[in-house]
Amino acid sequence: MEYKISEVVKVTDVPKSTILYYIKQGLLPEAKKIKSNVHRYSDEHIELIKYIKYMQHEMQASIEQIRHILAKRDQSFSSSAAMLTPLMETLSGLEHDETYYSKEELLSMVTLDQTLIEQLIEDKVLLPTDPNGFTDKDLSVIRLIEKFNSVDVEYSILKEYASHASALAELEGSVVKSLCAKRDEENFSTLWQITFEMLLNIKPYIFNRNTHEVFKEKLKGEILQSR
Repeated sequence: MEYKISEVVKVTDVPKSTILYYIKQGLLPEAKKIKSNVHRYSDEHIELIKYIKYMQHEMQASIEQIRHILAKRDQSFSSSAAMLTPLMETLSGLEHDETYYSKEELLSMVTLDQTLIEQLIEDKVLLPTDPNGFTDKDLSVIRLIEKFNSVDVEYSILKEYASHASALAELEGSVVKSLCAKRDEENFSTLWQITFEMLLNIKPYIFNRNTHEVFKEKLKGEILQSR
């Protein structure tokens, strides 16, 4: 599909001057020239503009860094906003209307002190969006630890849980890297489907089914002990 520059501006919410700057910087291909002063843009332009916005706003990437990534786009998953954005938003676990609290606001709502909160962040049990970007999900983790404390149980089990989650995330990163090495224009969509399916569907299935099997064996053990 072809677009006028005004249509691209409307769809992407990026000013014309910025779009032309991206082209000048080599982040976008030149527009198709119909005649003098008449140009048409493609779906690729819109996709790349959305990607550039995401990398700048969400990842704080510089123009030079984005240029470097796009120059090696055949070796990277991170050159498609249409696929990258929904995956990252889903993995973040955050809603668009999420309520955010500063550290001071959070501390006023809980019984844990600041030192322990900072330790939880260091242990990756709490993963706020930034030092003053706590959400209700962070609050729910703290509420759980308060319950641990109320029954005199150390929260170290959560620390171990977080450690395993971090190790798994590194493994998942390695899987994605290996998929990137297989990328070409024909299989790009399939590789993304594999990534989505693995992280959003298969991982919960494997985790929950394994937990189910462990719990089932424990129940069987209790039954045998009761005879």
